[in-house]
Amino acid sequence: MKTCGLIVEYNPFHNGHVYHIQEAKKQTNADCMIAVMSGSFLQRGEPAIMDKYHRTKAALSMGIDLVLELPYAYAVQNSDLFAKGAVQTLNAVHTDAICFGSESGHIEPFQETYKQMQTHSDLYQSILKTELNKGEAFPKAHEKAFYQLPKGNKDNFLDLSAPNNILGYSYLKEILDHNLPIEPITIKRTKSGYHDTSIHGEIASATAIRESILNTKEIPKSTMPHSTYTQLMEYEQKTNQLHNWEVYFPFLQYRVLTMSLDELSEIHGMDEGLEYRMKQTARHAQSLADWIEKIKSKRYTWTRIQRLFTHLLTNTKKSEIHSIKKMSHPNYVRILGMNNTGRQYVNTYKNNISLPIITSYSKNQSSLLSIEERASHSYYSILSPEIKKMLYQQELSGPILI
Repeated sequence: MKTCGLIVEYNPFHNGHVYHIQEAKKQTNADCMIAVMSGSFLQRGEPAIMDKYHRTKAALSMGIDLVLELPYAYAVQNSDLFAKGAVQTLNAVHTDAICFGSESGHIEPFQETYKQMQTHSDLYQSILKTELNKGEAFPKAHEKAFYQLPKGNKDNFLDLSAPNNILGYSYLKEILDHNLPIEPITIKRTKSGYHDTSIHGEIASATAIRESILNTKEIPKSTMPHSTYTQLMEYEQKTNQLHNWEVYFPFLQYRVLTMSLDELSEIHGMDEGLEYRMKQTARHAQSLADWIEKIKSKRYTWTRIQRLFTHLLTNTKKSEIHSIKKMSHPNYVRILGMNNTGRQYVNTYKNNISLPIITSYSKNQSSLLSIEERASHSYYSILSPEIKKMLYQQELSGPILI
């Protein structure tokens, strides 16, 4: 059974994702489509608009056969660690190919970029260090360092300022660095850009869709499959909530105002004395957006601060992530949902999968899974006790089966 892996967030699942699945299946002739999906919190440091299980249902109804969870400790991280967790999870279940969307749309520029980075690794690291010492944020320093390297084939020049190109490069790097038996394939993103905030047709970015939902209180049905619309409506009716950062603001403000500087300094991402700045601004912040604006600088980007707030909310410590960075791959594979094809694949190949396959939390679990459980509690914390208990029960009762 040939498999193709997709690395996704589905926040929410929309028409662009349908196109991605269809094109990936066409290019790889895959019999089984496997998605590794971020759980409660996402790569840019945001809560998912609805929980992982409703997002899983939407994906399974539109062409995904098996949904695996990308552990929190990898999901809310920079592109390299995010890619490590996602690619190694797909490798653990013997995925034949990974297909990702990119602004480039061709795999050759990714391969050429990797070649140049390997050839000029020492020069790259030197320039990167210089740019970081100037106060540049890592993404900008990385971009500047790359553009100063001698170029090979300039026709295959990858734009590393484009967000999907950056993620795609990290996927390819993880594959090539570890000589994994996975074929990397890319397709060009259609019509809308990653950060587009307006809707002009049936294909819109997830950012634009979320902003439309949160600002107008209406779901733009034309931009998504009916299954996504159904899941969004069901989740909102069930919880009286679609998640966004502002509803967590009182929790975060309380945390910072009541924690000591030493306690704050232990949180992952709280570097270079950032705890002082966070303390100083906490009392005067009127909203989370206002608070981030008060902290933000050339070095401390919006995304970096959002990730920091996520780790603060989930009480994720530097020491925990430091230990996980030493791991060559996640130490389990967690199934969130599957259809008949996905079940057939798992049943056929489970004896060849070296990592434990799990479906829920347990008493004796790894530190990676313990962090995941904490993230789930944090995500559901804004809901009423009854709803919180009901939704958390999903975490204990196994995967969605369709």
